[in-house]
Amino acid sequence: MEWFILIIVIVVVVVLFLISAYNGLVKKRNVVKDQWAQIDVLLKRRADLIPNLVETVKGYAAHEKGTLEAVITARNKAVSATSASDEMKANGELTQALGKLFALAESYPDLKANTNFMDLQSNLKESEDKISYARQFYNDAVLNYKNKLEMFPTNVVASMFGFKPEPFFEANEAEKETPQVKF
Repeated sequence: MEWFILIIVIVVVVVLFLISAYNGLVKKRNVVKDQWAQIDVLLKRRADLIPNLVETVKGYAAHEKGTLEAVITARNKAVSATSASDEMKANGELTQALGKLFALAESYPDLKANTNFMDLQSNLKESEDKISYARQFYNDAVLNYKNKLEMFPTNVVASMFGFKPEPFFEANEAEKETPQVKF
C-alpha cells in the first residue's frame, strides 16, 4: 500500500513537471512570436512611409534615379518577404538603401529645407529607433526561449513535443558597412 502511494505521488509529480515545462515552453515561444509581430508592425509602418519619401526626393534629385530605384526595390523585397529570415535580410538591405538616400539628401539644400521631407525623415528615424528597440526585445525573447530549449530538464520536454529554436535578428554584413554614396 505504501509503495502504491509512493508510485502515485511520483507519477503525479512527473506529470505536473511535464505540464509545467510544456506550458513554460509555450509561453516563451509565444513571447517570441509576439515580439516578432511587434517588429512586423514597425516594419510595415516604415515601408508605408518610404513611397512618400521617394516621391518627395524625386522632385529634387530626379537624376539620382539609381538610388531611388534601389530604395523602392529594397522596400518591395521587404514587403513581399515570406519567412522571418527573408524578412530580416530584406530589411537589412532596405536599411542600407535608406542610409544612402539620406546621405544623398545632404547634397540638396532645398530638399533638406522641405518640410514634407523633414517630417518623413523624422518619422522614418523614429520608426528606425523603434525597430531597433523591438529587435532587442525580440532577441531577448529568443534567448530566453532558446535557453529553455537547451537547458535540462526542459530540453527533454522540448524534444518530446517538437519545440524548435527561433532565429535571432542579426545585422547582415551589408548593414554593418557604412553606406557609400557616390556622385
